[in-house]
Amino acid sequence: MQTEKVIDHIVGWLKDYATKANIKGFVIGISGGIDSAVTSTLCAKTGLELLCVEMPIHQAESQEDRASKHIEWLQNNFPNVSRQPVNLTPVFDNLIAVLPPVESEEERFMSLANTRARLRMTTLYYFAALKGYLVAGTGNKVEDFGVGFYTKYGDGGVDLSPIADLMKTEVYAIAKVLNVNNDIQIAAPTDGLWGDDRTDEDQIGASYPELEWAMKMNDEEKKETDFSGREKEVFKIFKRLNTANQHKMKPIPVCVIPDLLK
Repeated sequence: MQTEKVIDHIVGWLKDYATKANIKGFVIGISGGIDSAVTSTLCAKTGLELLCVEMPIHQAESQEDRASKHIEWLQNNFPNVSRQPVNLTPVFDNLIAVLPPVESEEERFMSLANTRARLRMTTLYYFAALKGYLVAGTGNKVEDFGVGFYTKYGDGGVDLSPIADLMKTEVYAIAKVLNVNNDIQIAAPTDGLWGDDRTDEDQIGASYPELEWAMKMNDEEKKETDFSGREKEVFKIFKRLNTANQHKMKPIPVCVIPDLLK
C-alpha cells in the first residue's frame, strides 16, 4: 500500500465531500482505539472543524486515558480540533433501572453492550445536528464487510466511512505514518462495550490478520475443506460470522407491494 498517497486521498475525499454538502466539519467519538485515532487524525488534516467526543460508559481507565491523550495530541497539532467530554454512565444506568428486570443478567449482556453503542450514536448525532457536522465512522473493511463486528444503528450509524475500504493492518500502517500515539498503536483492539478488558480477538476467536486472510480466501471462493488445522478453524469462524451478520451488510429489506394490489 502506498500509505502516504492513501492518506492524501482520504483527506481529499473527506474535504471534498463535506465542502460539496456545505458541511462545516466532522464529529467523531474517540474511544482510545486505533480506528478512531486514525479516522480523527484524517478528519483533522482536512482543516475543517473537528469535534472529538469522549463518551465513557463504565469505561476502563486505560481506554479513557488513551482517548484523552489522543485528543490532546490532536489539539497540539491541529488548531481546528475541539473536544467535548460527555459522561454517559449515569444515562446508561438510569436506562437499565427503568427496563424490565431479567432472571439472569447474562441474558442481556449482548443487548446492553449494543445499547452502549447506540447511546453513543445518539450523542454524536446530537452534536452533528447542533453544529452542522457529519458523523465520521470508524469501521474498517474486515469489521464492516467481513465479519460484521459492529452494532447496527450504533457505531454502524454514521454519515460517511473514511477507512471502510482499509483492512485493520492497513489502518495500523497509516497510524504509524501519522505518528499516532504509540500507546494506541500497541494496545490490543477492543470494542470497549463490556466494562472489562476483553479484546476483539477474545470475542471473535481470531486475530485481525487471520480474519483478513480468511476474507481473502472467501473472496477467492475457497471452501472449508480446502484447509486444515488453525486455518480451517479461522475460516469457519469467518464464514459463521459473515453469514450471521449479512443483515448488517445488506440494505434493509423492503416489502414491495405488487402493482395489481395497489
